[in-house]
Amino acid sequence: MDIEQLKYPIGKVVLPTKITKKDIEEWVSVLERFPQELEFLTKELSENQLDTPYRKDGWTIRQVIHHCYDSHHNSYTRFKWALTEDKPIIKAYYEERWAELEDSNTAPIFLSIDALKALHSKWVYLLRTLSIQDLDKQFRHPSNNEVISLKENIGIYAWHSKHHFAHIEELMLRKGWKE
Repeated sequence: MDIEQLKYPIGKVVLPTKITKKDIEEWVSVLERFPQELEFLTKELSENQLDTPYRKDGWTIRQVIHHCYDSHHNSYTRFKWALTEDKPIIKAYYEERWAELEDSNTAPIFLSIDALKALHSKWVYLLRTLSIQDLDKQFRHPSNNEVISLKENIGIYAWHSKHHFAHIEELMLRKGWKE
């Protein structure tokens, strides 16, 4: 398997030019199911398996799970900023540095899985209350000044959930830990 396939097992994020209500409903459904699906996928893994990188020079399964919580928590906050401010410039963070912190390297995964369950429950609740006008609200990313709408960000994070789930699942299949 080549490095690009290992990095992007489901491909890079591609959003439709015109995002429909159906797209948003499907993406919100992905976000709703993700924490439980991640828990089910990883519940039988040993500590050694959790500390296995999904690819050479990649994060371990443990780091990927903790990264999902860190990233999704940041995204939820970005939604709140966009809903309460006019095109706010968000705070970026160095995800690779966060992944090297002690909690990402050693903490039990249930901490982030339980946090994802709570976060996604609240996030999905919020998303299902938003109007079309709310979904069109935007924020700016400081690194490239890119403007991202909330409806685009829902798609990005549905992809992000599936992307990291696939990292773990593909490793488990390659190692024979899952049939």
